[in-house]
Amino acid sequence: MYILYILLAIVVLLLMVLVHEFGHYTIGRMLNFKITEFSVGFGKAIFSHTNKRGELISLRIFPLGGYCAFAGEEETSEDDPEAFTNQKPWKRILVFLAGVTFNFAFAVIFSFILLCTVGYDIPQVTNIIAPNDIVKEFNLKEENIINGPYSPLANEDYTLKPGDVIISLDGQKIDFAYSSTYNDVITKKINSLTKENFDTQAILDAVVIRDGEYKDVKLSFYRVEMQKFDENNNKIEGETTFTYVWNINAKAYVHTVSEAVERSVPFTFGLAWTVLKSLWLLITFQLPISSIGGPITTIATIANFTKQSALNLLVLIPLISANLAIFNILPIPALDGAHIVFTTIEAIRKKPIKRETENMIHTIGLFILFGAVILIDILHFIL
Repeated sequence: MYILYILLAIVVLLLMVLVHEFGHYTIGRMLNFKITEFSVGFGKAIFSHTNKRGELISLRIFPLGGYCAFAGEEETSEDDPEAFTNQKPWKRILVFLAGVTFNFAFAVIFSFILLCTVGYDIPQVTNIIAPNDIVKEFNLKEENIINGPYSPLANEDYTLKPGDVIISLDGQKIDFAYSSTYNDVITKKINSLTKENFDTQAILDAVVIRDGEYKDVKLSFYRVEMQKFDENNNKIEGETTFTYVWNINAKAYVHTVSEAVERSVPFTFGLAWTVLKSLWLLITFQLPISSIGGPITTIATIANFTKQSALNLLVLIPLISANLAIFNILPIPALDGAHIVFTTIEAIRKKPIKRETENMIHTIGLFILFGAVILIDILHFIL
């Protein structure tokens, strides 16, 4: 059964590649570039068809990449006005940017679908947890439950109510792009609480949307006194410990269509920013190399998350698409970003860098990239 999830993951990755290469193809066609082949995958072709424009459409045996080949792309052909290298630099830059742009647009579309179907990071209160609920869950007595400074069961306007949409908590906007997720804010607050400061510090200021209006509320935790156990899980008679319990349950807020339209672009930028932050942490050695992976790791991750729930695809697709866009815009030889750099230099100098030199740089870069992703995959499974 797991093999089906692997196949689904490969299809998703193929779709990402197809979108990227289709971007190059579409803009190339719009600007009248001569295209020789549009291929998904590398290696031996398992399917090919030549259309009426003479373009070869291929599906190749290794589906972890692809390309859109233009006539005269890798050499100077002064006698051929349709050659890629003879096109104006601004046209070539648009073609190079097209793949990234299509990936980002694809991420925006699926971000919209995610936000208005299952939601993501903004919480909506489903119910308030009463002290007797804690008593039942932990098998305790009522005297073991201590309310925080603000009772969640009070009827005053400053307390949360089911249906409230929490948009700010403890002075932080709830938005994963700003590293202020609902769970992170709560966890940070819980970690700061002690028996001594509970009566004054177990308070969170929140801004919620209730019945279409913004409202300021205050809320707090329960302090739960529990039996203390030693490292062998034996009771320590006469000793207790405290834990802190959040007093509400919440689910991801499902945006309205208009809200999803409004937020889908900044949400996708948030995904891209998350990718960039991870890349920065990686190159500054704040993130271990084992935390990232190549195509094999990506396929395994998609398969595992999809096995847990098919709805996880709604998160993974925009994330992977944004990741692909960011990766390809980097000025690394063989990637679109490096091609844009070389073409920009050509536009400024009014003449290209020697084609043989540029092609050698991109070829070396391609081999290094292939070696790097293989090594990263190996390290990911070893470390």
